[in-house]
Amino acid sequence: MAHTSVPHFHNTAGVPKIEIGAHEFQCIGALPPFDHPHVYLDMGDEDEIVCPYCSTHYVFSAKLTPGTADPISAVYSLKD
Repeated sequence: MAHTSVPHFHNTAGVPKIEIGAHEFQCIGALPPFDHPHVYLDMGDEDEIVCPYCSTHYVFSAKLTPGTADPISAVYSLKD
């Protein structure tokens, strides 16, 4: 992963599930200033994981490209 960045996602909208196109990512909770520590999560061989800080349920979706999400509003960038 030296040549790619790790995607970051948030759940400011409070949706029950976020589908993402990556098995490795960072969850930030909500948008700053209401974010939690930006934690690196790795699903490994599984297709879902729950963030230990905010309990957001992330599900891998092969139909999405890395760095994208459904809902798209869950993608975090420094511009947000």
